[in-house]
Amino acid sequence: MKLWNAIVLGLVQGIAEFLPISSSGHLSILQNFFNMQSAEQGHMFFDVLLHLATLVSVCIAYREEIRDIVREIISWFRKKTPEDKRPREPLATRRLILMIVMGTLPLVVMVLLKRFVEPLYMSTVFIGIALILTGFILYVADRMVPGRRNEKNMRIRDALVVGVCQAIAVIPGLSRSGTTITAGVATGLDREFAVKYSFLLSIPAVLGANLLELIDVIGEGVDFSLLPVYLVGMVVAGVVGYFAIALIRRIAKKGSFGGFSYYCWGVGIVTVFVSLINLL
Repeated sequence: MKLWNAIVLGLVQGIAEFLPISSSGHLSILQNFFNMQSAEQGHMFFDVLLHLATLVSVCIAYREEIRDIVREIISWFRKKTPEDKRPREPLATRRLILMIVMGTLPLVVMVLLKRFVEPLYMSTVFIGIALILTGFILYVADRMVPGRRNEKNMRIRDALVVGVCQAIAVIPGLSRSGTTITAGVATGLDREFAVKYSFLLSIPAVLGANLLELIDVIGEGVDFSLLPVYLVGMVVAGVVGYFAIALIRRIAKKGSFGGFSYYCWGVGIVTVFVSLINLL
């Protein structure tokens, strides 16, 4: 893998992982149309590192919430004393933990269906159609009236609905963040909380997916001579990802995803058109 290859893939991963435009779809398009090296070409370890980099971005962006969650979990296993300092709004933190757990459960089904989903990454026609669908999802999200629910009063059924949408969004071309944020707003979540919940929900999802990939990596072996190149791509993905999160949080305050819907429609239509031309 060339250095420029790692930088471009890191840049795309960092931007598309958090902006609602589907990182899996864009990476697959780069691989299929421009022959850019990826996990399918012996660089699965690099794929793992890219996802870990964007995971670090989420942890930094939501460090206060994650700190409260960790403190709350530790408190469950520690003997209580009068001197113990409780985390900020512990009841809200406990509910948030429960909502993350419930929202993660539907992913178990997708693990069983993994072998059916993987071939879709090679179908640019399918990816283009999925990007067009993502555009419609974002268009609808722009016109929804957000609710007022947050970590204090979010319901289990809300978490399950968002979790099911996250599981479906493993399909390449569907934006995980766009789908889960839209689902959250549709269930009555406050728009800003829907964004926060979507990103926090991605943490166990990414960790689980990377654990499964690491098992395959161990079986294939790792070319450590490429590690410096991989690390450059990882740094690019992490830094760009952090600013992408900041951007989407700012956009959520205004409630405007319209620009992303037009972008997804454009990329989706071009992808389908070029794919059909190549088949002729």
